[in-house]
Amino acid sequence: MYLAELSFKIIADTNFDQAEAAIRRYIEALIFNGQILGREFPTAWLQDRFNSRVVLPAEDALQQQYHSQRGKAVLEQLANSGLAYPQWQILGMDLMSSHTDPCLSSDYYILYSRFSETCSPLRCGEHFAPVPLYKFSALADDHEQLIRWQLQYQALDEIQMQQNRVLHKSAERSLQQLSSKLNQQGHALARRFERISLTPVFYALYSGSSDNCITETDKRCPGCKGSWRLDQPLHDIFDFKCDTCRLVSNIAWDCQSPS
Repeated sequence: MYLAELSFKIIADTNFDQAEAAIRRYIEALIFNGQILGREFPTAWLQDRFNSRVVLPAEDALQQQYHSQRGKAVLEQLANSGLAYPQWQILGMDLMSSHTDPCLSSDYYILYSRFSETCSPLRCGEHFAPVPLYKFSALADDHEQLIRWQLQYQALDEIQMQQNRVLHKSAERSLQQLSSKLNQQGHALARRFERISLTPVFYALYSGSSDNCITETDKRCPGCKGSWRLDQPLHDIFDFKCDTCRLVSNIAWDCQSPS
């Protein structure tokens, strides 16, 4: 990932409210298209311009060719708020972020997220590295539904990971049960992405705890009830994979032997 700075030069009379709203609309359009990562974009007023710091999945992420229709529309609206098209520069690699997948394409993808990550939830099946969503902008106008799902997923994941946990079981059930609303949404989004990309997309079903660790390693696919245990773990995370239901999962973490 890369740290970048967007600079919005003031070209006509404006005020803070107008400028803030215009910049927010533009950056949020980029966030929902996967061109900018995370939810924070600190912005400073520097007399003749506004500068925003953002994290990018790749160096080319801000190119207008990848903008969604919404992104192009709000870009044109910047002038109505007295701002020029943004200029941008890459400040360097973001040392705290995951590296984007190097492949131009993949044989399959995995939809996977964890509470501490700010990267794309779409992973390359071969390298398990994040794949920038904006690369698929020609196939879907933007990825707001997927990113809003990711935000909900991460919020529940953080709840069930805290030491002094509140609503722990409710959060864990939402993450673990395929029938939960959260997982039904995620699985449907994975199927939708498979249709538009014409590439298999597996949904990562989280397993944190189990009522019976003795039978945990032999559990069946929650979709088709078929056998889905792998001979070797996939990416050292997934012990189960069902090609029919497009699901991957792990032996519950509290049932795994300490390494």
